[in-house]
Amino acid sequence: MTVIGLDDTDSRTRGMCSTYLASLVAAAVADAGGAVTRRLLVRLNPAVEHKTRGNAALALHTDLDAARAFDLAADLIARYAEVDDPRTSPGLVVADCAPEAVPPAVGAFARTAVRGFHTLDDALSLAADAGFETRGWGAETAGGRPGRGRIGALAATGAWAAFGGEAGDWTYERISYREFDRCGTPREVDLDSLFAAADAGYPAAWDTVDRATGEAVCVPNAPGPILHGIRGDDPEAVTAVADAVASEPVERTALFVTNQGTDAHLRDGALGSVRAGRAYRVTGEVVDPPETRRGGHVFLAVGDGDARLECVAFAPTGRFRDRVRALRAGDRVTVCGEVGRRDASGSEDGDESEDGDASDERAEREGATGALKLEKFAVRSLERTERVVPSCPDCGRSMESAGRGQGYRCRDCGTSADGKVDRPVERDLELGWYEVPPSARRHVAKPLVRGGFDAPTHPER
Repeated sequence: MTVIGLDDTDSRTRGMCSTYLASLVAAAVADAGGAVTRRLLVRLNPAVEHKTRGNAALALHTDLDAARAFDLAADLIARYAEVDDPRTSPGLVVADCAPEAVPPAVGAFARTAVRGFHTLDDALSLAADAGFETRGWGAETAGGRPGRGRIGALAATGAWAAFGGEAGDWTYERISYREFDRCGTPREVDLDSLFAAADAGYPAAWDTVDRATGEAVCVPNAPGPILHGIRGDDPEAVTAVADAVASEPVERTALFVTNQGTDAHLRDGALGSVRAGRAYRVTGEVVDPPETRRGGHVFLAVGDGDARLECVAFAPTGRFRDRVRALRAGDRVTVCGEVGRRDASGSEDGDESEDGDASDERAEREGATGALKLEKFAVRSLERTERVVPSCPDCGRSMESAGRGQGYRCRDCGTSADGKVDRPVERDLELGWYEVPPSARRHVAKPLVRGGFDAPTHPER
């Protein structure tokens, strides 16, 4: 068996797509007499500074001889990768072993690439130790070498073993590609057929559309070759949805096994120990009421003892912000999301920054810990009362202060009370999980409709 890993071949502005290039490599493997048994799409840490668009690395599992596979893949990367973009730095790794038989160190590398950081030196040293062949192209790294994408390529090579193989939590994406000469032109997708197909395929196929906003989530805006990508838990379901969509001609299709929609990036953490550039699942109490700031972003603070963490629902999360605004001080919540970096001016880095623990010091060099960018949260308990000035039992009007430390009194009726009293509060939230809408969801974040959560869920469609 052979594993072909590749990464970082596309461009934010020029197009291309690493999944498309992987599909070309798969076709070349078939033409050479080999069989591709699996196409793996691995979303890496979304907080990494160097990325093109979606932080996806690809692996092909094949029976073709490793040397032949390397030559085919290298030729296609050299021909199609957008190496003129200074941010694009493609990498190729080929392993002469079965995907479940990669060295344990490579599996550990893959796990860290999804939740932390690596350097190119880390990747090259480990690949050499494992006897894997590598090649890099394009933009040079700080060390003067091209091929930063070898970080992601090595991570994709080890991902099947790292995340449980056949027993792991994997989802699927069926990608339909445009005729290549149409890249850069408006996509022609019939929205009526798309929404009908999305309704028919839900919940096995999810995040296809955003029903509240009318957005076609599965249709990208970038100038690459993807026409649409249908995600879900079942390969037959995503294929059926894709086949039911009326559109411009489809050049080719590919079915990928992925870690999308799995929350593979989240670590269980404590409020006092979170670090920038990593994503966490942490629990605490709301200590400050939500505040809407410039740009429509909603902030709140969650605390536990002396520890305190600011959280933010950015404006593009839309209606999810209303869920956050409904929280009150004293509510107990579990929050999930990436912890951002704060620069020297105190500004928050709101970019959804791909590839791959350069040393743990790296995140600290990039800036102080900022806010946690909310992807979902769970309400564990709700404050059901509030402290208010008492009302007079005779006339019903609010009492007035009787003086410092002397409680309250009604000047008209002469009644008095020792202090503020509890009043029931109607809450717009229920216990359980809330999430951003499909149009604002990160690729790797797990939709609530997939289930497996530890409390009731309130899915967004």
